[in-house]
Amino acid sequence: MKQRTVLIAACLVALFGLSATARAQGPAPGSSFGPAEMTLVPVRDNIYMIRKASAGNVTMLVGENEVILIDAKFPQDHDGIMEKVRSVTDLPVRYVINTHMHPDHVGGNPAMQMIGAQVIASENARRIMAERGTPGLPNITMEDFMRVYLDDMPIDIHYYGRGHTDGDIVIHLPEQRILIAGDLFALYEPYRAVIDYSAGGSLRDWTRTLDRVLQLDFDTVIPGHSGVTDRKNMQGYRAYLARTQDMVREMNRQKRSSEEIQAMLKSEFDWGGLEMNVGLAGVINEMQ
Repeated sequence: MKQRTVLIAACLVALFGLSATARAQGPAPGSSFGPAEMTLVPVRDNIYMIRKASAGNVTMLVGENEVILIDAKFPQDHDGIMEKVRSVTDLPVRYVINTHMHPDHVGGNPAMQMIGAQVIASENARRIMAERGTPGLPNITMEDFMRVYLDDMPIDIHYYGRGHTDGDIVIHLPEQRILIAGDLFALYEPYRAVIDYSAGGSLRDWTRTLDRVLQLDFDTVIPGHSGVTDRKNMQGYRAYLARTQDMVREMNRQKRSSEEIQAMLKSEFDWGGLEMNVGLAGVINEMQ
């Protein structure tokens, strides 16, 4: 299991690093993987993003007495994250909320805990991290729903089901009508779907999970890797996943080979090496 975890981590570095360089001149500002250097992006009022192409987005919420971060990138990103935090405020980081358990989102947990932050994640994400020997295990877990307050600002944390993994959560800011989606909606232009079956991911369930997410009241979306976008784009991603399901299911019905399905996923849905490595066999099996 540890060897597979290391392989997935290496693939994530390649996907979110080398591919980012290749796509740096993408069709829309904020789409794809983001800037090469650590960058602070104001979103609204006390809400910021910290972006870097080689790892997942960090969302920063600044209160009167403390800071809440959503995700923590890789271990080597900690100093860069804190430099951007300190460019805004000297307040302490009280909580780090992990959207899921992949190393480009939780790798910074130990360093955050060293400076006094409590880490929150889904119970499923913590379980998978513990099974894999991931350092920086969350101190606080939730099953379906948790509400945290930053001053008077409610921060709602929801687990709605399987998708990218079996531990993905979304964070909803109801008063701001903002959704932080993690890798349940990671990228756009192009859309990508990394389905980590080794961590309980599911293409079949992913659309059902997003259907539940889309019942929340929001108009602004912060994806797991791309820049700020909107509800319509997330609905487009849900349609992309549904079309993937339909095409694989139809090719299975026609008894097409794994190689033919792989070629279709590459040409129609932008699947690359990571998607194939962690998701191809599982998708073919699920869509029987």
